[in-house]
Amino acid sequence: MSIRGKAHIAGVYEHPLREIPDRALAQVHHEVAKGALDDAGLSFDDVDGFFCAGDSPGFGPLSMAEYFGLTDLSYVDSTETGGSSYQLHVGHAASAIAAGKCTVALCTLAGLPRTGGSRQLGPRGRGGGGRGGGGNMGPEAMFEAPFGPTILGMYSMAMRRHSYEFGTTAEQFAAVKVSASKHAKHNPKAFLPYEVTIEDVLNSPYVAEPLHRLDSCVITDGGGACIVVSPEVAKAIGKRCVKVLGHGESPKHTNNGRIDLTYTGARWSGPRAFEEAGVTPKDIDYASIYDSFSITVVETIEDLGFCEKGKGGNFVADGNLISGAGRLAVNTDGGGLCNNHPANRGGMTKVIEAVRQLRGEAHPAVQVPNLDLAAVNATGGWLGTRHAAATLVLERG
Repeated sequence: MSIRGKAHIAGVYEHPLREIPDRALAQVHHEVAKGALDDAGLSFDDVDGFFCAGDSPGFGPLSMAEYFGLTDLSYVDSTETGGSSYQLHVGHAASAIAAGKCTVALCTLAGLPRTGGSRQLGPRGRGGGGRGGGGNMGPEAMFEAPFGPTILGMYSMAMRRHSYEFGTTAEQFAAVKVSASKHAKHNPKAFLPYEVTIEDVLNSPYVAEPLHRLDSCVITDGGGACIVVSPEVAKAIGKRCVKVLGHGESPKHTNNGRIDLTYTGARWSGPRAFEEAGVTPKDIDYASIYDSFSITVVETIEDLGFCEKGKGGNFVADGNLISGAGRLAVNTDGGGLCNNHPANRGGMTKVIEAVRQLRGEAHPAVQVPNLDLAAVNATGGWLGTRHAAATLVLERG
């Protein structure tokens, strides 16, 4: 069953703060949930579907549904795939709505990694993910944990391999950060609201060679939420709703150690989403692309078909990610590289900025004119090992 046109995003909200030292994690979830419901003109009493991931405290949807006072839920989903969880949630909510399981789905993200760390997570120790700590280790941990893998090391390996295979230069990777900063300077809420140069990126210290500090995302508190509704609810709300046209998802595994580091799971999730939507990458003028690191963007735009494999470095270096100047405006809020990366996972913020763009509510300096279609893609996990990619295609209401 296709979800094409069978659900709409009616409300979105991004927490305005990047440091929140005075609130519990559940409070931040509540604040973004209420913000998104207010944006849609709905209330908690209207919600009959709830979606959350590993950033939610306690026992996920059980704890949070009680905290929110959601007493009439007919559908819950706690799918956890790291930063891409929220693209999956939108797709899963659209599927549930199409199947008649719910009509108003609330999806939330919140985290306090800058001021609160992980101390406010629940008894499950959610977020451990089998990375070698705690009693909830994955089956791969005994083979990988003794070697001390780190997230920076994993992304630097992918970066180095892309350079080896395709000749991608440090300057080209740095252009991703530069493009993001050209957008972030128009966002007063961005964590880094100023423009940087290629030289700034290259002169920033290595965090794991060849990965520079400014090739890396920011670490922020905050969160966001979105409301996915049935066409009937959307009709009552009005034209600010954004239609969900297509959804694709796919894990990428290590292939028993024979992993190719030069591509992401978007190689599969992207074509699935475009096919369901009935469009091609050439039809897309704006994309929200998960930007945990500059290498993530370079590989993803290749895998989604916006340029040939191996040509991502040239694509970004030519200014193609800059709104008003390039072929494909990307992350016009500044993205995870400059604006916001709450809970160390940025999928929800990618949905939010795509909705802003399709509504014509982005900052005037970065708004894509006459925008009809947008793509949203996120990866969750580690680019250098196992991860999940999820892609959405959205249409202006």
